[in-house]
Amino acid sequence: MTAFQTETKTTIAHSFPPSDSRDRVKQFMQQLQDSICEGLTRLDGVGTFQEDSWEREEGGGGRSRVMREGAVFEQGGVNFSEVWGDQLPPSILTQRPEAAGHGFFATGTSMVLHPRNPYVPTVHLNYRYFEAGPVWWFGGGADLTPYYPFAEDAAHFHKTLKQACDAHHSEYYPVFKRWCDEYFYLRHRQEMRGVGGLFFDYQDGKGELYRGSDLKGPAGVYSREIGVGESRSWEQLFAFIQDCGNAFLPAYTPIVERRRGMEYGDRERNFQLYRRGRYVEFNLVYDRGTIFGLQTNGRTESILMSLPPLVRWEYGYHPQPHTPEAELYDTFLKPQDWANWTPST
Repeated sequence: MTAFQTETKTTIAHSFPPSDSRDRVKQFMQQLQDSICEGLTRLDGVGTFQEDSWEREEGGGGRSRVMREGAVFEQGGVNFSEVWGDQLPPSILTQRPEAAGHGFFATGTSMVLHPRNPYVPTVHLNYRYFEAGPVWWFGGGADLTPYYPFAEDAAHFHKTLKQACDAHHSEYYPVFKRWCDEYFYLRHRQEMRGVGGLFFDYQDGKGELYRGSDLKGPAGVYSREIGVGESRSWEQLFAFIQDCGNAFLPAYTPIVERRRGMEYGDRERNFQLYRRGRYVEFNLVYDRGTIFGLQTNGRTESILMSLPPLVRWEYGYHPQPHTPEAELYDTFLKPQDWANWTPST
């Protein structure tokens, strides 16, 4: 057998997921939902999650868990879903036309938490797996949306996620952090949604790490500079996803514990509700998970559980100079190297 034949055989074997891929990823996504809900219930101390199981007529279903009026979380949801069918949604065909003609399977866990105290940041997580014939990939990430600027919180969140990435690939965090800054960006506002974290999609172990649309942006340029690198197997990517998902509670819990007891007034609460409006705008205009869920006839209540319970808009708002609100806009809503942040002496 020639070297080319060996390489071709390896490539073909590499291109298909294992026979039990769907069950294994589904089980992990359910376990991730369970562990996050258990950790958040302990963290809140008062609120509990209400579960609604649902079925999708075309195939699949899920379980939605929502906490309302807790001691910390005004509202939060942690969802698991698995859907399958013969008709691929347009959002997938646009990105991966080679999946056309195949039935699809998708599963994932997603979460959004909206704390009541404005000093506790909103947080989002989503990890997912998609399969359609020989086409498969992992995607997801987590990001932090503070309302008030605490550099140590942003740094802790990023450093914890970076540690999970670095255990698998030295370039995961540099690329996926830049991709997150790019993805969670409100183009019509020309501002980031928060301080970012990780975001990645279409990871099938082949090609460059960045698979986004802005090849001239920081993530695309950096990914192109480091090149293709060695291929990564399905097993390697699955292990990476597991470590990222399990890093969430260590990344977020210490932040909540530091901020939950801070006193606030109407000014802070009104600013929080105003900034929540940006969350609504992003999720309804840009978020791929929302678009995919609606296009695949998912459960609307579960898809839109990411929206905050209370929100306000104000025409022509500008923060007063030299205030914490201004610092959020001037520094925290712009890309920063949070993983290497150190306190000033």
